Amino acid sequence: MSERLMVRVYLSESDHELRPLLHLLHDELGVCGVTVLRGIEGYGGSGRLHAASLVDLSLDLPLVVEFFDAPERARAAIDRLKTLVKPGHLLSWPVTLES
Repeated sequence: MSERLMVRVYLSESDHELRPLLHLLHDELGVCGVTVLRGIEGYGGSGRLHAASLVDLSLDLPLVVEFFDAPERARAAIDRLKTLVKPGHLLSWPVTLES
């Protein structure tokens, strides 16, 4: 077992920050375990509901980017992500990587 830091970033498709964020995480920082999840429904600070349906496929759905890495590397990534992500849209917590 080893300690890691899990990081979650909340975005919206309309933010157009996914590509720069992935470039930073993969190409510049090389963090581990990056996953992007696309929500089918959600709402943010505005309270406006964004949903996908068969009739009208929204282009402004919620996105969640998650990754984990050694605490030092994850904290370095968090410091860099703060320039790309709105305040309050970045979370982290300690996790244990099971072997």
